[in-house]
Amino acid sequence: MRLILAPLLLLLTSCTNTAPASTSHAAPSVELDGRRFSVEFATDEAGRVHGLMMRGTLAADHGMLFVFPDTAPRGFWMKNTLIPLDILYFDADRRLVSMQLDVPPCKADPCPTYPSHAAARYVLELSAGTAHRIGARMTDELKIDGEIGTVR
Repeated sequence: MRLILAPLLLLLTSCTNTAPASTSHAAPSVELDGRRFSVEFATDEAGRVHGLMMRGTLAADHGMLFVFPDTAPRGFWMKNTLIPLDILYFDADRRLVSMQLDVPPCKADPCPTYPSHAAARYVLELSAGTAHRIGARMTDELKIDGEIGTVR
């Protein structure tokens, strides 16, 4: 019996993390019009496809930044997205080039597409009404803090 308990106790104690949490990496964020938003990065195809699907809420100071490997016309849809969003499109210089505001959730197929009106490399999704509330304007610059990582 002791032979069985000893490995089990060793396994349980090895699962406990006693090292202090690292505080050297701040959460990713973006700044637009002097307002900071914590963001999740969507930098690969799977992340960009899933986006904010199936979320029931989005905090007013939170969003998702989609990062593409190239600059091209973009189109987003709201399939399985449960909350209304502002979709802001930025070019390679991180300048606002197009906005789709107060985009409603898609309740039934086919879901409409909300295109950019200019080529974009970055797309920021925020809670609906945020762009209006902060006074976002065309050519505003998006500042990105945090490691974007490899874009695929």
